[in-house]
Amino acid sequence: MTNPALHNQDLEVAVEAAQAAASIHRAGHNQDLAVKTKSNAIDLVTRVDTESEQAIREILGNRFPEDTILGEEQGQRQGSSSRRWIVDPLDGTLNYAHGFPWYCVSIALEVEGRTEVAVVLDSAHNDLFTAQRGGGSQLNGEPLQVSNCSVLSKAMLATGFPYKREWMMENVATFAHMMPRARAIRRPGAAALDLACLAAGRLDGFWEIYLKPWDVAAGVLLVEEAGGIVSDEVGAPYLLGGKTIIASNGPLQAALLKALAEQPN
Repeated sequence: MTNPALHNQDLEVAVEAAQAAASIHRAGHNQDLAVKTKSNAIDLVTRVDTESEQAIREILGNRFPEDTILGEEQGQRQGSSSRRWIVDPLDGTLNYAHGFPWYCVSIALEVEGRTEVAVVLDSAHNDLFTAQRGGGSQLNGEPLQVSNCSVLSKAMLATGFPYKREWMMENVATFAHMMPRARAIRRPGAAALDLACLAAGRLDGFWEIYLKPWDVAAGVLLVEEAGGIVSDEVGAPYLLGGKTIIASNGPLQAALLKALAEQPN
């Protein structure tokens, strides 16, 4: 088992970097965001995305110059160590651009291919989610635990939709299939924060398709360290970049996997 004390400094620096990005988020409110599109009209990037990522890269790069850094906006800067930081400087950009308060900073540290440190900072509400492998998950310093819901019909789930139309429609069909099988399904629009809320027991389960490593790296560790389970569509361990992520509090995992698999083609 990993000794979480080994990564205390890493966690401190990740929190510092997340807070720097969150300050940029707050300063950008009611300002010109210089909104541009990427892959299509709903795939947005703002100057706050790029400025936030640059601030994170500067802090991480100054403290850990040999580490690799992978970020949504600037890609991967290859380092010489076995450590890789995975960064989403503003998860929920479309929400942010519209003033909808559901967005966050997500930073994870991967060591030899395994995530060891996670930080998700809900900058709209100043909620700081943290985790270290073997050390549990916390919200503003208090321990987190997933919910104990064990019946899918009583569960509140979350999902999201990809930007590509054909992928979007694929999950729209899944959403329709799952709606009568759960108590409620939400799609707030920031996967990292959805997973953090699953870790906090605010949600009972989550699925989504075609997410990038920076969308989920931190959230996966938060869920696992809070007692939950994260897998792919057949129940195998989820690998960053895989097509489907399915996460739950644990008692719901089998039922969630079964219900998702029952969707007609």
